[in-house]
Amino acid sequence: MGSVYVYVCGGLSAIGNVFWGVLFGYDIGVISGILTMPYFRKEFPSGPAKEGSIVASLLAGCFFGALAAGYLSDRIGRKYSVLVGSVVFVVGGILQASSTTFAQMYTGRVIAGLAVGELSMIVPLYQSEISPKEIRGRLVSLQQWSITIGIAISFWIDYATLQIDSPQQWRIPLWIQIVPAIILVIGTFFLPFSPRWLVDHDRDEEAITVLANLRSKGDRNATVVQEEYREIKENVTFEREIAAKSYWELLKVGPENIRRRVLLGVFIQAFQQLTGINAIMYYAPQIFSNAGLADNSSRLLATGVNGLVNMLATIPAIIWIDRLGRKPTLISGGLLMGSSMIIIGSILATHGTKYFDESLGKHFVYLDNKGSSYAVIVFIYVFVASFAYSWGPTGWIYPAEIFPLRIRGKAMSVTTACNWLFNFVIGLVVPILLDSIIWGTYLIFGIFCVLMAAAIYIFYPETKGKSLEEMDNLFGNVQKSKNLEKNEGELEAA
Repeated sequence: MGSVYVYVCGGLSAIGNVFWGVLFGYDIGVISGILTMPYFRKEFPSGPAKEGSIVASLLAGCFFGALAAGYLSDRIGRKYSVLVGSVVFVVGGILQASSTTFAQMYTGRVIAGLAVGELSMIVPLYQSEISPKEIRGRLVSLQQWSITIGIAISFWIDYATLQIDSPQQWRIPLWIQIVPAIILVIGTFFLPFSPRWLVDHDRDEEAITVLANLRSKGDRNATVVQEEYREIKENVTFEREIAAKSYWELLKVGPENIRRRVLLGVFIQAFQQLTGINAIMYYAPQIFSNAGLADNSSRLLATGVNGLVNMLATIPAIIWIDRLGRKPTLISGGLLMGSSMIIIGSILATHGTKYFDESLGKHFVYLDNKGSSYAVIVFIYVFVASFAYSWGPTGWIYPAEIFPLRIRGKAMSVTTACNWLFNFVIGLVVPILLDSIIWGTYLIFGIFCVLMAAAIYIFYPETKGKSLEEMDNLFGNVQKSKNLEKNEGELEAA
C-alpha cells in the first residue's frame, strides 16, 4: 500500500507534467503544428525570425519562472507552488487561445512560460523528495513520460484540427491545453506535503504521518519510517547551521563541493537542450518537409508518429533507470543521438538540393530519391527514441537528487533556469539555421551529443541507489558524515 501511494502521489504530481506536458510538452507539439496551419499564417503572417520569437517567448517566461521557483518552493512549499503554477498557466492559456494580435500572443506565452518554468523545477524536486531511493529514478522518469504523452496528444490534435476550415483550426488546440491545468488545480489538494520540507519548517508530526502513508501503510512506528525521519531530521539540523542565505553561496568552495554540484547540474541541463531534441519537436513539420514529405497533412501525420515514438521509448527508462544507472543511460543515449544527427546531416548534404518556397518564405531541401527520404525519417525517429530513454528523463533526475536540502530549492531553480535559457536560444536560432545552413544544423547537434557523452563519462559520478541524504558522502563531505554519525550515536545512547 505504501509503495502504491508513492506512485499515486507521483502520478498526481506527474499530471503536473502532463499539464507541464500541456505547457511545455503539449506546447512544443501544438506550436510546431500551429505555425504551419493556413488560418494561423493568415492571421499571424511570419517568417523564420518571427516564428522563432513566437516559440522563444514562452521559453523566456520559463527562464524567469524557474528562477522564482526556488524562493517560492522554500517559502510556501512544493505542494502550493504547484497550485500557483497551475493557476498562472490558465491565465496564459486563455490569452493565447483568444489572441488577435502578436502582442497578446506574446503576452500569453510569456505568462504561460512563467508557469511552465516554475513547474519544471518544482515537480521533479517534489517527486524526488517523496520517493524512496530504490524507485526515485523511476518515479521522476514518470515526469518525462507524462511530457511525451502531452507531446503525442498535441501532435494528433493538430493533425485532426487541420481539417477544420476556420480560425478554430488553431484556436481549439490552444483551448484544450487549459483542461489539464484545471485538473491539476483540483488534484493538488490531494497531494501530501514534502516530508523534507515539513521537517525543515518544524512540522515534524505531519512529516512522520506523510512518511507513514508513503512507506508503511500508515504505521507511524514502523522501522523504515522512523529511520528515514531520523535521517531527514539529522540532515536538516546540520544544514540549518550552514543554511544558504543567498544564491551567491552556490558558488562557494567547501567540503560539500556545492559549486561542483551546481556546475554538474547546470551543464547536464544545458546538454539536454544541446542534443537538439526541441529543435526536432518545435519544427518537426519543417524537418519532415526536408525529409521529402511535400503536403502539410503528411508532415503532421509523420509528426504524430514522432510523438508516439517519443512516448513509447520513454517506457524503458521508467522500468530500468534504477537498475542500469544514470551514467550508462546518458552515455549510450548521447552516442546514439550523435550518430543519428550526423547521418541525417550527411544524407541531406550529399543527396539534397536547396530551394526556396515562396508561399512559406523559407528554404528547404529536396532529396533526389525516396531511399534518402525514408532514411532521414527513420533516423529522426531513432534520434527521438534515443533521447526519450536517456537524456529526456535522466536530465531531470540527476539535478533533482544531488543537492543537500539547505540549497536544494535555490540550486534546482538555477539549473532549471539554465535549461530554459538554452531552450530559449535553441527555439530562437534553429528556424534561422534551418533556413540558412539546413543540413549543417544537424551536424552541429550531432557533435554536441558526442561531446556530452564524453563529459558524462569523465566528470559525472553515479548516483543510482543513493538516498538524498547520502549524496554528501558521494561528493566528499566527510565532515558532515562524521557529524551525522555522532548525532546518530548520541540519539541511540539516549
